[in-house]
Amino acid sequence: MPCTCGNWRRWIRPLVVLLYIVGLLVVVPLCVWELQKLEVGIHTKAWFIAGIFLLMTIPISLWGILQHLVHYTQPELQKPIIRILWMVPIYSLDSWIALKYPKIAIYVDTCRECYEAYVIYNFMVFLSNYLTNRYPNLVLIIEAKDQQRHLPPLCCCPSWAMGEVLLFRCKLGVLQYTVVRPFTTIIALICELVGVYDEGNFSFNNAWTYLVILNNMSQLFAMYCLVLFYKVLREELNPIQPVGKFLCVKMVVFVSFWQAVLIALLVKVGVISEKHTWDWQSVEAVATGLQDFIICVEMFLAAIAHHYSFSYKPYVQEAEEGSCFDSFLAMWDISDLRADISEQVRNVGRTVLGQPRKMFFAEDHEQNEHTSLLSSSTQDPISDASSMPSSPMGHYQGFGHTVTPLTTPTTAPAVDGIFNPSASQDAEESPELENNLAEKALDKS
Repeated sequence: MPCTCGNWRRWIRPLVVLLYIVGLLVVVPLCVWELQKLEVGIHTKAWFIAGIFLLMTIPISLWGILQHLVHYTQPELQKPIIRILWMVPIYSLDSWIALKYPKIAIYVDTCRECYEAYVIYNFMVFLSNYLTNRYPNLVLIIEAKDQQRHLPPLCCCPSWAMGEVLLFRCKLGVLQYTVVRPFTTIIALICELVGVYDEGNFSFNNAWTYLVILNNMSQLFAMYCLVLFYKVLREELNPIQPVGKFLCVKMVVFVSFWQAVLIALLVKVGVISEKHTWDWQSVEAVATGLQDFIICVEMFLAAIAHHYSFSYKPYVQEAEEGSCFDSFLAMWDISDLRADISEQVRNVGRTVLGQPRKMFFAEDHEQNEHTSLLSSSTQDPISDASSMPSSPMGHYQGFGHTVTPLTTPTTAPAVDGIFNPSASQDAEESPELENNLAEKALDKS
């Protein structure tokens, strides 16, 4: 049976601090010994300075992750948050290793770039799970809103129908990057091994240029879908203050990508040339090393931003129960990702074969941390509205504490075939929403 010791929250944090101090006592002497053994050049100095930022970055990130695990009261919200918080230590450690050993940079960078797509996916999961938890009739709420036109540069494209269609396409637009990015990263690794990748060289004779274009288009469309999703549901998402969280994710992903392109342009125009390679063997190695060094510095700032944007405080409860093993093992479960990718493959297959996609997924009757992203909010509002998905411990209350609801929302009657969600919504919903739904019912009748 799993350990359910009630005092594990008292000793786990001092244990982590102790392990960090022991790690410092081991790592710092090794770094000093490495500096004494080698002639200190620009490359070694950059690696040592980046190591200092690494030692400041990782404790901040791991402390935030640990606090979420200690207060793991809402798995459907905290699991994607923990996955997002892992981005900073992964980026920082990956860049530090690549800076020290440029020859293996292509291999370690593969892990970093794949996790980049995973982070964007989990941010969408976080938003979707929150909305599904708080608004069980999310599709009807979106349908009651005014038609949302596409944002520039897609403003000339036909608008997506408000409701289930817009919700599904926004989620699918984010999820496609989760598939495209690892796919192009594996192709880049293969091209590097056969000698046709040529990173940093803007030429249509190598694979790097084509992969940059494809990655950029996929990434921009994923971010576009996130922005459109937020614009439609801005009022509903305000309690969790998504702007700061979105900027944290967007800045890390976009800045790391575009600064690599900028450094490649500096190489192309000759600002970084063969005359100044310092301790690196080539201009390409200089460009890669500069990118890795900048990321190590940036991740320290990103760790601070993540600590405040994805705070654990909204999930703290006075009486918390749980296993000291379950909380730590839960974050390694990726069943939701497998379900979403398989669902996306099925929908792409239906599109290719000319078969209509199912508008609702009636088999998903329960919302939990394992529910598919594509089907979490697209259930039939008439048949499944009575099953109010909720957190095991309560509802998110912004920057306060989570509280357990005293009553279970009841099902409201249908009016002219349209389900009335006013009885199952929170008391905070405005009368305008009820009026819009009533007008829609009269129009359809």
